[in-house]
Amino acid sequence: MSVSSSRKITQILGAELDKLVTLPLIWLTLMGTFILNLVLAAAFTSVGLLGAAGTQSILNIGLSSMGHLQAGFIILGILATCSEYTGGQIRTTLTTIPWRGLQLSTKHLALAIITIPVAFIIAASGVLYTFIMMRDTAVVIEIDTMIKTLVGVTGYLTLTTLLSAAIGALLRRTTPALVVLLGYYFIVSPWTRVFLPSIKNYLNYLPDTAGYYMYMPPSSDEINVLTPLQGTGISMLWTLIFIIVAILAYRKRDA
Repeated sequence: MSVSSSRKITQILGAELDKLVTLPLIWLTLMGTFILNLVLAAAFTSVGLLGAAGTQSILNIGLSSMGHLQAGFIILGILATCSEYTGGQIRTTLTTIPWRGLQLSTKHLALAIITIPVAFIIAASGVLYTFIMMRDTAVVIEIDTMIKTLVGVTGYLTLTTLLSAAIGALLRRTTPALVVLLGYYFIVSPWTRVFLPSIKNYLNYLPDTAGYYMYMPPSSDEINVLTPLQGTGISMLWTLIFIIVAILAYRKRDA
């Protein structure tokens, strides 16, 4: 008896969600990221209270930890795809679900379903903490601006997670994937902006910099060369490219 396509996708999605939510490392990563965000939010807020707090925005301070926070979501994406290669679980997966392209696509969908609410909660917690501590001193922001910014942050962290999962699927090993992605986001990209300012305009079209414009608070500074919509489009394009490449490689090679 054949199974309809919609039912097949639903079953595969359920299986992928079940694998993710039952993986202890996923929850340890998310808990560690949440705690780290609160610690950094407290640190940046303390600095803001000691400094010229009146000239600072709650969003600017509350989201100051995003540059560090993205590491947790990079790790999350890598664990989601690389964990199956530990102990040969991937062979069991492909025996149960022989449709490789559909299986990996659905894994990314399941990862997005988990990441979106978690990313919003973690990002909002930092902003909320800053708001509670600095509501009488910092520049107050409009609620619609805060919501738009938090949606942008959530989108950026989700796309970063999915891109990391695609890189993990390509490399199939946790350590090399971590070295490549953390090395790019925290060493190569920042240093390139500092030591190669002549190519700064081109760096705006790379995934990390373009993603920054998805949530960066409005400013008259010349750094705002992309709109949030443009940053979102570029980040989505990079993510889709890596997912497609990962799926094509996944379909052609051995487990």
